[in-house]
Amino acid sequence: MDPSSSSATCNRKKRKDVSPAEDEESKRFKASQESEEMPESGSSSCLPSITVKQHRLQEPITQNDLMELLRYAALGKAGGVKQPSWCRLRHQKKIKAMNVAIVEGVTQSHFYKHYLTLQHLRTTYTSRVTFTSPSADLASGIFSSEVPESDSLSQRHKEGSPMYKAWMSHPVITKFGTQRRGLTAYVLTQEEMIKKRYPVKGMPGFEEFICTDSVDCVTDSSPLYGIDCEMCLTEKGYELARVSVVDAGGNCMLDQLVKPHNRILNYLTRFSGITAAMLRPITTTLRDVQAKLRTVLPSDAVLVGHSLDNDLKALKVIHMHIIDTSLLYRKDFGQKFKLKVLAETVLKKQIQTEEKKGHNPTEDALAALELAQYFIKTGPRQVVERHLEELWGYAVTEESADCPPTPVLSHRFADILQSLGRSVAFYGKRSDVALDPSNQLWHSSDKEVLASFRRQTKRPFLSVLQFSSFSDRLKSPLPPQEQRYPRVCVDLRDMCVVFAGPFPAGFSQRDVRRVFRCCGPVHKVQMLTSAVRVHAEITFKLLEGAMLALRILNGLSIQRQPIKVQRPVCGSTLDLDATLDALMVDCFTANNVYAVKLDPSVAESVNVPPKINGHPHAAVDAAQPQLAAAKAQMSEDEVREVFSGFGPVESVVLLATPGRRATHAYIAFESSEDKQVALSSSEALWKHNYLICPALTPPHLPSWVAMTTPNGAADDEERTQAHDASQAVGQQEMDHIRKLDRRLEKLFRSLPDDTLSVVVLVGRTSAPHPIPGLCLMEVKQRFLRTATWERRAPPTRLSRPVIPDQDTKLEPLI
Repeated sequence: MDPSSSSATCNRKKRKDVSPAEDEESKRFKASQESEEMPESGSSSCLPSITVKQHRLQEPITQNDLMELLRYAALGKAGGVKQPSWCRLRHQKKIKAMNVAIVEGVTQSHFYKHYLTLQHLRTTYTSRVTFTSPSADLASGIFSSEVPESDSLSQRHKEGSPMYKAWMSHPVITKFGTQRRGLTAYVLTQEEMIKKRYPVKGMPGFEEFICTDSVDCVTDSSPLYGIDCEMCLTEKGYELARVSVVDAGGNCMLDQLVKPHNRILNYLTRFSGITAAMLRPITTTLRDVQAKLRTVLPSDAVLVGHSLDNDLKALKVIHMHIIDTSLLYRKDFGQKFKLKVLAETVLKKQIQTEEKKGHNPTEDALAALELAQYFIKTGPRQVVERHLEELWGYAVTEESADCPPTPVLSHRFADILQSLGRSVAFYGKRSDVALDPSNQLWHSSDKEVLASFRRQTKRPFLSVLQFSSFSDRLKSPLPPQEQRYPRVCVDLRDMCVVFAGPFPAGFSQRDVRRVFRCCGPVHKVQMLTSAVRVHAEITFKLLEGAMLALRILNGLSIQRQPIKVQRPVCGSTLDLDATLDALMVDCFTANNVYAVKLDPSVAESVNVPPKINGHPHAAVDAAQPQLAAAKAQMSEDEVREVFSGFGPVESVVLLATPGRRATHAYIAFESSEDKQVALSSSEALWKHNYLICPALTPPHLPSWVAMTTPNGAADDEERTQAHDASQAVGQQEMDHIRKLDRRLEKLFRSLPDDTLSVVVLVGRTSAPHPIPGLCLMEVKQRFLRTATWERRAPPTRLSRPVIPDQDTKLEPLI
């Protein structure tokens, strides 16, 4: 597929229901609603698609806005959810799945700095909008977001609904009933221990295990002892390295390091907390610990632990009476909660935190003991009711003892999806995500995250993948993140910078601004005065301003002295031409042109190349008032009248500072062919004081340079430091970005057709200056697959607008 035609298609989709005039926008919106309801011809017209509303393009979206889209995509009007206020999703009922890729550490500025490198992201996703970084974890916010209550959702309460049946068959209630009972009701039977592969006397594999001196039967008053072990990896497998035992009062009865019998291969310090230095002076053996354990435990002791079979196997001990908290707080299909999750949810305790080096077995033993004590004291019914929403995904109301429990629908997004039989999953690093741990797959790298998702034969309806390698890279010590982001900003700002001179002596900043603002809004002028001549550095707010300045002001004669206009020469501008070429055919700008309306006196003064209009260079007096271009003014009606002759105009966006007249505008045509006709008619437009060039700045950015100055404009020292830093880490950063783009492309390819794909470049919320991210959206469609993945060659660059044929008649347009 031709790049221009594919870009034209996506742009046409984006702007179909938009017009600057309120009456036209209303009419188009109504027409588009009717068109969605009516059957349409063509294979692509009935496929789901997403567009951002014109009036919201330059407003950053928040996490709440993103959730509006996800809720509507999943539930639709049938679920009582309205269309998002900021975008429009067509044919929502045909959405088969949703995938959200959260990319940490990457900002909107990173995206445009590495625009060429991010080939998949910039060519595949046809909706793009600035994203305001949330203060809390985005993945957790997606799953825990509250869905507004509606009649259609409340209907799911009724008996016989999937959610009600799920509650009635809850694994804890099914196993233990609803009545509160003594501890003996929760002690594993011998049959259960054999089935779960706990050490049992006489069973194969446990011949070398020792037995504790325990009675045959225990009572509800028997003492509970919490136990936990840490292991190291040796030549013979996992061996005991530390054991802790606490009594029912929480007192530590035993905390002993153990010297493994075989050579240690891995201390597993990350989990065990054990180091070589800790074990070097230790002489205690496994036999010694077994003897101590038999001394510490009374004959009627009930051992409590979490996944206690592993601890007993490490101890090589057989104990008849045990309570396993992983089987008390049980889940369906044999899945288990993590001890950390249970402690946080039930006990409101933080254990196994990242600040600590490895697990603390005494802390873990006490947590398991307290979980068992809480379960026994509270009873299974109350445990389920109190923690049903936090642990198992939905809640119940209080009811009398004579009535069956009545389910109450949880309005958390993940819970509602699961109640509808739609699976949800999180893939990423271990973190406190508000989702059942059984639905989380933790991995240590982006590569593992992607591989894990692609291995799934059945994709979840909602999958959230967290890519954190770029964020981890920012945490590396050199150079610090505070030095890296200014480098990104300076590189982007250089795209809007031109250097000009020499100017006559006495030429001021104000004079320079007057000359150059005819090309576009000027952000900053900095005079560069040498011992002999005066030059200036001009920073435009838009990319198009710098492009026009190079085209029409280079060679301009001021007081009979020609000036030269050129871009800065540095590492960040080496690929600038290629970047601008790619921006010209970006699906957001492929049909757009940028236009400037000049005051007639200024139009006579500036230097338009002879092949455009044949005008010679004109001498300009710096004192002449006409350089202010104060009389030039644009109106939407005039612009539409002038440019509609080249083809249907979808929208006109006037660029004006509040309180001032507009002299610049973006004109969006319905096709890229109409845009090329307009660019080829530059001569006729020039006669009416219009300068045009291809649009470059994506429409969701109100100003290109504003994206690069979160802390204000950088001074010379900052620029020098930034360029120095660029030499040091630029290639590494580009390599990371390239890998990221390839992984996201593989992810997109693996998605089923009609999947809503959302990529969130999270940005940065850390003080003192939050940095916005970027949200990219696309619905994967079958018929666009080939065109989407096609590697496109750069378009032919238009260094000058093309002269129209002599027979072209444009008089009726003006």
